[in-house]
This record gives sequence, structure tokens and C-alpha cells, in this order.
Amino acid sequence: MSRLLLAFTTGMVVCGIAGLPQTVQAAPAKTGTKTGVKPGEKPVPTAAIASAGAGPTLIGQFGAWGAYTASSHGRKVCFALAKPSSSKVHPPSRQRDPAYAFVSTRPSEKVFNEVSIMIGYTLKPGSASTLEVGGGSYPMYIQGDSLWIKNAAEEQRMVDAMRHSGNLVVKGVSAKGMETIDTFSLGGLAQALDRIAKECRR
Repeated sequence: MSRLLLAFTTGMVVCGIAGLPQTVQAAPAKTGTKTGVKPGEKPVPTAAIASAGAGPTLIGQFGAWGAYTASSHGRKVCFALAKPSSSKVHPPSRQRDPAYAFVSTRPSEKVFNEVSIMIGYTLKPGSASTLEVGGGSYPMYIQGDSLWIKNAAEEQRMVDAMRHSGNLVVKGVSAKGMETIDTFSLGGLAQALDRIAKECRR
């Protein structure tokens, strides 16, 4: 299951918020980790989790960030979710789906505070995408319309920077050459992370 479970639950929230497409890409394995979906594994319809009775529950809103819990087949997932406070698109006439930032915890897999970005379009294969926060820049792994940190060993440092910074910035390039810069407010993130830490204890 691993990240497929997260894809199910976050997909339910995203579809509820903005009517995004009914599939969510499964996360790739990251450098330094032993978990991850199998290469070539397909996205799974978010309707599948609804039939399993695992819809997410909002347990608190903290500034820009909502804290959620969900479960499927006895596995509990907690995550914080936010939309960008501002987005820039070049050329400005190009259309895209909304972007979202997630910080997720899956205790059954010993995964805590995993950061991912759903950027709202198919990213250009081989292009460089970065997450900038607290004066640092973190290379991100691209799969479909999702971003995951390349080096898992840097993830805790990135989350610590997110806790103590005002904004994070994500840059990407679409398969059709559209360039985007999304800025997410980090106001309330620390409180949202503390809340999900209580719900999904180590």
C-alpha cells in the first residue's frame, strides 16, 4: 500500500475541494528510502477509497493549513494540506488545475512528515523542479503532476525550515513549456503538524 494509501486519502480531499481529476499519481521511491510503489504502477481511482469507507476527516484548521486523518483497512494516515497563497504562470494564458502542498504521516510504515506537492499539471520529464524555503533550495523528484524530495535524508531539515519560515516556493515547468511559481503560506503549519503528530503517534 505505502504511498498509494496516501494518494487515496489526499485525492479524496483534493477532489472535494476543487473537483480535480479522479486519479492521483502514486509517489515514486525516493533516494535513501526502502519503501515506494513498484515501477510502472498505475494511479488508482480515488473512488476506490470511498468504497472502502476511508474518507478523510478535518480535525483542525490552522491558518492556511488543514489537518486531516483517514484510514483504510486499519491503517491510519494523518496529513496537513494547503493551497498556494499566490501562483504565477508564464505564459499567463495557460490553464492548469489547482496546486496543493501535503505533509503526511503514516505510522504503520514509520513515515513521518513526508512532503509532497501536487502541482496541477503534468511536469516536463527531465526538467528540474525545486522547493525553496528558509533560504534553502531542495531538488524535487518529478512523477506526473506530483513532486517529492529527491534526497530523503534532507526531508527533516526541510520540514524544520518550513516550521520556522513564512513561505515556501515551488517552481515547475509543464510538458508543454508552461512555467509556474507557486507560493505557499506557512502560517499555521507548525500547529497543524503538532495536531497530526498527536493523532498519528510514533
